[in-house]
Amino acid sequence: MMQKNVFGLEIEPCSENPVTGFYRDGSCNTGKEDTGQHTVCVVLTKEFLEFSKIRGNDLSTPMPQYNFPGLKPGDHWCLCALRWMEAYYSGMAPQLVLEATNEEALELISMDMMLEFAFRKVEGIKAQLR
Repeated sequence: MMQKNVFGLEIEPCSENPVTGFYRDGSCNTGKEDTGQHTVCVVLTKEFLEFSKIRGNDLSTPMPQYNFPGLKPGDHWCLCALRWMEAYYSGMAPQLVLEATNEEALELISMDMMLEFAFRKVEGIKAQLR
């Protein structure tokens, strides 16, 4: 069964290059095995990558042994919802690709917060959701 995005539509891919997602399927799909809830599709920035590294999650250094190329600003990546919230409260939150963000993220992040950080501004969507 296809999972849904925050708009209740079929979730769109987040990134195929580099391949992202807990299941490395290119999408922010989640399941009971995904204890970190890799549900938000973000557009990485230099500032966020530095923030994440300081917090103990180095996403920028390649790790060939895990077939991980290392990420750079501009890459799209399925991030843990709690890591995004931590970045939000620290003033370092990257933008979200809402069409590729799993609806499960709404358990931790409000739609208003998501819309504020939307990578693609969706005209009138706020009014439609109320």
